[in-house]
Amino acid sequence: MTAAARAREAAIAQLLVGAAIIGTNGLMVRLAGMPPTAVAFWRMLLAGLMLGALVLARHGWQPLSRRAWWWCAVPALAFAIDLWLWHRSILLVGPGLATLLANAQVFFMALAGVLLFREPLGLRFACGVLLAFFGLWLMLGGDWASLPADYRWGVWLGLATGLAYAVYNIGIKRSQGVAAAAKARAPVEQVLCIAAFGSALCLGLMGWAEGSAFPPPDLRAWGVLLVLAAVGHCLSWVLISRAMVALPVALAGLLLLAQPIVAYLLDVALFDLPTSPRQWLGLVVSLAGIFVAGMKSRSVTVADEP
Repeated sequence: MTAAARAREAAIAQLLVGAAIIGTNGLMVRLAGMPPTAVAFWRMLLAGLMLGALVLARHGWQPLSRRAWWWCAVPALAFAIDLWLWHRSILLVGPGLATLLANAQVFFMALAGVLLFREPLGLRFACGVLLAFFGLWLMLGGDWASLPADYRWGVWLGLATGLAYAVYNIGIKRSQGVAAAAKARAPVEQVLCIAAFGSALCLGLMGWAEGSAFPPPDLRAWGVLLVLAAVGHCLSWVLISRAMVALPVALAGLLLLAQPIVAYLLDVALFDLPTSPRQWLGLVVSLAGIFVAGMKSRSVTVADEP
């Protein structure tokens, strides 16, 4: 096996582990017992502090160009929107379905691959989209009109999360490239730190506008928030971000499917989510559709970033 092949396999393994960790985040959001915007704010603020300490301890803070700072603003805003939408979707439809819906990101990332990175798509992508939405129809019972209004709203929020999630992934990939192009070569942890503080600022403003209660109510909530920030965000995104540099955009989106699988299984195991054979079939069909849409031909190579 060549060095390039070993590096690719290591990147795939890192991304899968990171994605599986993120699959537990919906559980953490529920366990925190706080308003969704407040949970998102503390997650990003604590993660920013942890990542900043890691950068200072391991690398030292590296200067960034103005262009790099502007690019870091993209994932900061996108992730704030992502968490604002996703945390509400979790409370309305549960962490399993909310995470599955958020992974509509694979479609948006594949489209970004066409528009930004010149990665071709074809009939396979269209078939994958149709399969994914047919699976979602099976999971929702096939009777959209009879579902409660809040539940339907949670579904739309989950799908919108997928768009914001894709923008975050693309923004992190691009920010890393710009930051690493300078002489100082800023590490990925520094980019994630800037994005985390930027997201916390945006979420703080959102929560202030909503009138959310920010202080965690007890030590248990603090513990959940610390685990969510340290493991659910810092560890997972360091692994994912390092891996994404070495992988095609569409393949990265595909591997992130470990998230909804883990989230859905936890939803069933811990929250007694009622399921039927039809819903399990819908889950399998949706994941298959996302897999088919994200597959790339072995003969296709990824174009360099513009």
